[in-house]
Amino acid sequence: MTRPISRRAALAGLGLAAASAGCLGRTENIAGRDPHSQLTLEINTTPADADPNGIRIARQLEEHLTAVGIDVRLNTVGQTDLWRKVLINQNFDIYVGQFVETEPFDSDALYGLTHSQFVAEPGWQNPFGLTEIAVDDLLERQRRAAGSDRSDAVDALQETVCDLQPFSVVAFPDALTAVQRDRFEGWTADRQPVSVTGLLGLSRVPGADASGDGRSDGGNATADGDNTTSSATATDADADGEGGVTLRLVTTDNRITENWNPIAAEYRKYGTFTGLLYDTLVRTDGESTVPWLAADWERVDETTVDVSLRDARWHDGEPVTASDVAFTYRFLRDTSLGSVETSVPTPRFRGRSSLVEDERVLDDATVRLTVPDVNETVVARALRVPILPEHVWSERTDAATIAGFEFDFETTEAVVTNNPDPVGSGPLRFVEATAGESVVFERNPDHFLVRSASGDDTETADETTDPRAGIPPRYHGKPAFDRLRVEVSPSDISAVEAVAGGIADATVSNLGPESVPRIGRSDDTRLVSGRSAAFYHVGYNVRRSPLSNPRFRAVVARLIDKSAIVEDTFDGYAQAAASPLAASPDAVPASLAWTDGTDPVHPFFDDEGSLDVEAARAALRDIGYRFDSEGRLLSRGQ
Repeated sequence: MTRPISRRAALAGLGLAAASAGCLGRTENIAGRDPHSQLTLEINTTPADADPNGIRIARQLEEHLTAVGIDVRLNTVGQTDLWRKVLINQNFDIYVGQFVETEPFDSDALYGLTHSQFVAEPGWQNPFGLTEIAVDDLLERQRRAAGSDRSDAVDALQETVCDLQPFSVVAFPDALTAVQRDRFEGWTADRQPVSVTGLLGLSRVPGADASGDGRSDGGNATADGDNTTSSATATDADADGEGGVTLRLVTTDNRITENWNPIAAEYRKYGTFTGLLYDTLVRTDGESTVPWLAADWERVDETTVDVSLRDARWHDGEPVTASDVAFTYRFLRDTSLGSVETSVPTPRFRGRSSLVEDERVLDDATVRLTVPDVNETVVARALRVPILPEHVWSERTDAATIAGFEFDFETTEAVVTNNPDPVGSGPLRFVEATAGESVVFERNPDHFLVRSASGDDTETADETTDPRAGIPPRYHGKPAFDRLRVEVSPSDISAVEAVAGGIADATVSNLGPESVPRIGRSDDTRLVSGRSAAFYHVGYNVRRSPLSNPRFRAVVARLIDKSAIVEDTFDGYAQAAASPLAASPDAVPASLAWTDGTDPVHPFFDDEGSLDVEAARAALRDIGYRFDSEGRLLSRGQ
């Protein structure tokens, strides 16, 4: 019987064997073949203090990958470093994270996320590196089609993406927020409690104190939809020593205290606070699209959209003009505006802004956008990008430098700037920040939300003269606070305790199951649970082997026990799903519906609630993988 020998022993006798046997060619063929080594994969996610949910998903996947024989390295990094690693440098195997849109989104969101035209771009544009003609074709088709034809295209798109698994949808979490009962009302579950529209929809509780320290401001900030204003007197100082009403939020994410760049992918989570600094042309309000900075928009023909602007000013007093809108769309395509050799697109908003092929200023208040022949839903989505002041951002088009030296790759100052003293046109404006500790914003008294035709916030203006025409009345006169203060907390538990102790009005952090019971321990605190579209997912770098193989990704997807994650990680405050559109159940085809606790496409290797290791290994053998005598999954070249 022939016994195997080690590679070291074989090489030691190689020269003598070759000379004596006269078979040098055969020896070289054998010795030149590198042996298989164990497959190694790295999982990247954020630590528990930053997100108690993501790390638990990563640990379950680590456990199951290890069980089937893969060497796993779990790497926890801060949120900024994670997104820089994944979205900017594309230097990862697998990551666990959340999608960035909290409100249920249209299928066109998948255009930027999976279209191959973005494979070389940084940011949320196809971070997985997927290049699949079938996906591209369906993405283009859903943009052009309408009615049942579009529904069919969207169904086929979801089925194709779920089959290929460039990322595995795990669960849609409930947006859990701990809130104080006695100062603000309107923390409703029909929208995200801490979002742009959620915060603008808040109203003051009549008679509540301004600062939250127990003093009554005597004001009566009403919630009649058109004159919700603060009437606190100057003697009723808020927590910052200024007159007025302060909304106090607490978060575990310190990035908003250091960076206010709306186009920076690694510093933005949902973009709530930069969304309050920078207006978009339109906003989503429930299932409706409403005019915002745009007074109106008109489809002139199949490829032309004219947008007219409201009377608005930037926070530095300069007027907002059509030139700013045209500049914004040019800038999102190329932040260098041609000043460097190749274009440097923004790492955010490219998927939707890429629809605009050209822009032309018709007058100070009207811009004409050239778009392909697409449906109205896609056009409206293209209008939801932050409008930037040309006189500020046009100064940031040069190649980025450190101490006067340019990088050896092309990026611009616009992409890397922290955007200190941000100048937007939104309902809030920046006041001050202490990095890692807090940031303060204040109400913008010149914003169109607080203006009426008569200038006194009455309802005397008609539809043609009201500067807020088309905007739902509940946002008139808002926000219902004079200042917004965001404090950084070390953990979600301490954030909840800050609300329970009356130090904060609401949490902004992702809450783990351990923190939820603490909310009910205070009579003045309650839990608000809203629907969230920001799905947790496992992302794969399709550029790298073996993750480039969709059959291998399918096996990895089957190692994720989504039902157990919902039950154990989220304590039931989430819904398992297969499709990224599951926040809008009507958009999901029956083939992808989560109906019996089992993934309809890539079901978990289940053995009475535990991982069926042998079934998983059999699936890997079926696609050509081998194991050594110790049960390690073998792979070449790693």
